[in-house]
Amino acid sequence: MSKSGSIFAASQQVLTLALLVLPQSSILEVASTLDPMRSANRHLGYEAYRWRVVSPDGRAVPLTCGIELPSSGPLAVAEGADALVVIAGFRQSEVATAPLIRDLARMAPRFAALGGIDAAPWVLARAGLLSGHRATVHWEDLEDLSAAFPEVEVVPDRFVIDRNRFTAGGAAPAADLMLHLIGQRHGLGLARQVAASFLTTPRPGSEPQIAPPRPADPRLDPRVAQAVARMEARIDNPEAAAATARAIGLSTRRLETLFSAGLQTTPAAFALSLRLQAARRMITDTRHPLAEVALRTGFSSPSALSRAFRRQFGQSPGQLRRQI
Repeated sequence: MSKSGSIFAASQQVLTLALLVLPQSSILEVASTLDPMRSANRHLGYEAYRWRVVSPDGRAVPLTCGIELPSSGPLAVAEGADALVVIAGFRQSEVATAPLIRDLARMAPRFAALGGIDAAPWVLARAGLLSGHRATVHWEDLEDLSAAFPEVEVVPDRFVIDRNRFTAGGAAPAADLMLHLIGQRHGLGLARQVAASFLTTPRPGSEPQIAPPRPADPRLDPRVAQAVARMEARIDNPEAAAATARAIGLSTRRLETLFSAGLQTTPAAFALSLRLQAARRMITDTRHPLAEVALRTGFSSPSALSRAFRRQFGQSPGQLRRQI
């Protein structure tokens, strides 16, 4: 197809995507990007979508599950594809080396569109390829990406398409993105057929990545879900259980009763667990100083974080980081 046309437009031309998969990506992210195209080809009865997998060094890519994904070669092999999709997961700052970033920036004009899945928007932003664009990234990285690249309008959507750039926040949003692509090119009927093949329903890109919790047990009081949503939104500035109860029109005792019945814990303990899980993700997945981790998870000091962290996980934040 023409490099000046949008890949998200009705077309009967064959679309070729090159996937640059970085080490420590998830197999779900790869499958969510490739399998909808494979299914679309099956329903159409011909090869409307083609793809090739490339890697930074041209060799098989080690994924987080321990499987190595075969590669057709290095980034240069992607040339000739209509779009380049970068997939990244953990440790993107290490596996996306400076030479790779330079090669991405150099080759970008050769594609009609560029995309990034999960942590890959970091890689595109480092190459200067998202400047002046709206984009999303995995929800754990939204704040950091926005702070690091103020020239990028970072939003918490599931996926974002802005001119010839597209980004998705993870594996499930990547599938939504690909279903949208298929629907735009070949109609909503085909997109629904592909979605039905995977027993899923397409979700719009504008939906937030983290939706209000939907309890698996319908007997769980919806006010508990409302309280949990407030706690998740206040990781860095937690409020007392009494304040949460007032905000949703309950007494503190009633909220405690509902949490005990539905979640077998107290509101205070649940909120603390959310904050400690967030701290643990930052410790393992970022290089933020522990003082910043403490601040961003609502602890008054690194020592306060350390005491709570040790009680919850049996080791200090420093010990966990040294293991990583």
